[in-house]
Amino acid sequence: MNLSIVIALLNEEESLPELIPWIDKVVKAIPLSYEVIMIDDGSTDQSWQVIESLQSTYPQIKGIKFRRNYGKSAALNVGFEKAVGEVIITMDADLQDSPDEIPSLYQKIKEGYHIVSGWKKKRHDPLGKTIPSKLFNAVTRKISGIELHDFNCGLKAYDAIVTKNIEIYGDMHRYIPVIAKMNGFAKITEQVVEHRARKYGVSKFGVGRMMYGFLDLATVVFLGKFGKRPMHFFGSWGVLFMFIGMMILLFLSISKLIFNTGGIASRPLFFFGILTLIIGTQLFVTGFVAELVSRNAASRNDYKIEEEL
Repeated sequence: MNLSIVIALLNEEESLPELIPWIDKVVKAIPLSYEVIMIDDGSTDQSWQVIESLQSTYPQIKGIKFRRNYGKSAALNVGFEKAVGEVIITMDADLQDSPDEIPSLYQKIKEGYHIVSGWKKKRHDPLGKTIPSKLFNAVTRKISGIELHDFNCGLKAYDAIVTKNIEIYGDMHRYIPVIAKMNGFAKITEQVVEHRARKYGVSKFGVGRMMYGFLDLATVVFLGKFGKRPMHFFGSWGVLFMFIGMMILLFLSISKLIFNTGGIASRPLFFFGILTLIIGTQLFVTGFVAELVSRNAASRNDYKIEEEL
C-alpha cells in the first residue's frame, strides 16, 4: 500500500463528515492506494458512530476506539503499529490541517527524507496559544539541534521505517523528530503548510501542556544520550559533587590544623561541604542502581540496523 493516513481524534463528530470525503478526493486524484486509520481517543460525543457510518461509504477507513482518553501519543503509537503504507501521514481531525497538503508531503518522503514536518507559518490561533508555541519551539530547536519551526504541528509525513522503529508514549508525540534523530533517522526537513481557522469544536490545548512539554523534552534528551549508560550521567555529577565536598572539608581541616582558625563545625561552609558530599554519594549510588535496571532491561541490546549483507 502506498499511503497510510493516521488521525488521532477526540470529540470531532462535526468535522469528520467533511474531512474524510476531502481526503478521499485528494488521494484518488494522485492516485494512490491508501488507508485512513482513525483512533478515537475516548470521545464522549458521537465521533465513533460517525466513523462507523463513514466506513460503509469509504472502506479505506479503519477505526480504533479507546475505552478512555489515553492521549495523542498513545493514539499515534497504536496507529503506527497498524499502518501498512510505505508512507505514513499524520493529521488532526479538526479541519485545521488541509488534506490538500498530502500529495506534496508524500512526494517529499519519496525523495528520500525520513520525516517531513509541517510548518504552520501563518497561524489562526489566539496569542495564548501561539506565543507559548514559539517559546517551546525555540527551546526545542536549541536543545535538539533540529532546525524545525513547528515541532508541534500535527501534519507530518514519515517513511514507514521510522514509525516501525520508534515508540512514543506519555506526551512524546511532539518530539517524534527528536526521537527519530536519536535513532539514526536524521533526514528531516519541513514544509510550509496551510493552517485553517477552527470551524467546529474547541481547542484541546491547555496551559499545563507547555510545562509537561519541557519535562518530556528533558526525558527524551536524557534517554537518547544516557538511556543505555546512565552511570555516565549520574556518576559524573556524583564524582563532581563528592570532589567539591571533599575539597571544602579538606580546606577547613587544613585551616584548623595549620592556621588554627578555630572550630569548623560552626562554620556554614562546613555544612555546605557535608551537603555536597552527601548529594554526590547519592548521585553515584543512583548511577549504580540505574545501571542495574538498564542492564536487565529487555531493550538493552536493541540497536537500529540500517543494512546487513
